Amino acid sequence: MDDRLFRDAMGKFATGVTVLTTENEGVPHGMTANGFMSVSLDPKLVVISIGHKAKFLEKVQASGKFAVNILADDQEHYSRHFAGRPGEEPVVFNQLEGLPVLDGVVAQIACQVVSTHVEGDHTLFIGQVLDLQITDKDPLLFFSGQYRSLHQFETV
Repeated sequence: MDDRLFRDAMGKFATGVTVLTTENEGVPHGMTANGFMSVSLDPKLVVISIGHKAKFLEKVQASGKFAVNILADDQEHYSRHFAGRPGEEPVVFNQLEGLPVLDGVVAQIACQVVSTHVEGDHTLFIGQVLDLQITDKDPLLFFSGQYRSLHQFETV
């Protein structure tokens, strides 16, 4: 099968949108990603997936830590910014467990890398959750190459 068909099929899986963050030598770094999921409740583990061409990969490898910022439905601008299309406004970071995190997100999850797995053209990082914060907001969604929000869909 060709790459486009595979990408189109994977795009049929609705996901939330995250910004992954880390810090190196006092400088925050971030990347938009939807390759994220929970892995285990005991211990509390999550996984992120980073492509080998992403500059963010070496930042996480060097720091050994990352934060997952689950974006709210009014934060498409953060997704675009960390996907390489920055807007006019500067990004202001807060801290959670010494990691840069974004304000107003649905959840902030600070993690320590406990294992790494190279699979195909991506590296999977398993992170043990160190701390988290949540808010009562609706998430930003991504489906078929477009941003969506929960209020666009009927309750089943």
